[in-house]
Amino acid sequence: MEENIIFKPLYTLKHSPINVYFSKNSNDFVVREKPLYEFSGKGEHLILHIQKKDLSTSEALRILSEHSGIKMRDFGYSGLKDKQGLTFQYISLPKKFEESLKNFKHDKVKILESFYHDNKLRIGHLKGNSFFIRLKKVSKVDALKIEQAFKNIQEQGYANYFGYQRFGKFQDNFSQGLEILKGKKIKNKKMQEFLISAFQSELFNRYLSKRVELSHFINDFNDKEIKQIYNLEKEKIKSLKSQKQFFKLLKGEILGHYPFGKCFVCEDLLSEVERFNKRDISAMGLLIGSKAFETNEGLAKRLEDEVFAVAYEFKNKMQGSRRFMWSYLQDCKSAYDEEKAHFTLEFFLQKGSYATVVLEEILHTDIFEQIHKI
Repeated sequence: MEENIIFKPLYTLKHSPINVYFSKNSNDFVVREKPLYEFSGKGEHLILHIQKKDLSTSEALRILSEHSGIKMRDFGYSGLKDKQGLTFQYISLPKKFEESLKNFKHDKVKILESFYHDNKLRIGHLKGNSFFIRLKKVSKVDALKIEQAFKNIQEQGYANYFGYQRFGKFQDNFSQGLEILKGKKIKNKKMQEFLISAFQSELFNRYLSKRVELSHFINDFNDKEIKQIYNLEKEKIKSLKSQKQFFKLLKGEILGHYPFGKCFVCEDLLSEVERFNKRDISAMGLLIGSKAFETNEGLAKRLEDEVFAVAYEFKNKMQGSRRFMWSYLQDCKSAYDEEKAHFTLEFFLQKGSYATVVLEEILHTDIFEQIHKI
């Protein structure tokens, strides 16, 4: 594993890069959290629906803490929202602090509404997020390209990579995570856990990219070429080529009920491909650790070993899990304003997915590099 080389995952679509202007500011990037369930209207917890502008979730909570006296540990939230842009999310706090926030005012944080609820919000207690993205300096020709790429992703789904946000300003969080696993000590336990999770995320992305590569090869290469690359028997190559969808499933890999549900081993490949194409199930990539559901056979195991071998000796230092490798957009809308040269995209993603990953697939542009040039 080349620790100092920034890994770039493969795209699934094949068009050339689309040159537009994108800035994650509060006018052009809006995120709205969708809660997992309706709030009960009773209980000892107060749920606040907040709007924050160009602040991280932690920064917004710090502002609320300083105003009310609530300790940071007493806040609950379902997910961390982007710092850049206009974001809406739900947070929880003990009901007894309700009075202390009645006169709250801040130019970057607003309390929009409040509810009572039985439980403190926990990480992951959300359905997902809706996104609004405005692209600028979009020519008429490029607008048609964006529209087609957006349509293609709606039809086939997208590779559910972790976004650049996971890997830090210098894109080196994963290598710091590996150093911690090797024995390096840092005092901040939460930061230690985050850096280790970045290492797991990097390996997940590398494996998913291998699967995207495999899918391209199966679609584009002949049987002889595929046999040379993957050393597969004729019947297995035939089975892979018979799958009409872009992302190919493998016998023996781990699948999961989509968009949430238990993991299981892919045994009857034919029937699971059918369910995959109905979006009932999806393939699950490894977040390495002692409690992750494991595969023990075939090409899926071979490809996993190629990527994850570097981490096997540290497996018991991580909990591990599985994450959907292939996911889908919902509630999609797009519009082009030729006069302003603006193109807007709207869509909903399941929790844990990154809008910037979708945008990179559409534009075939490194969003991290573009944002940091601005």
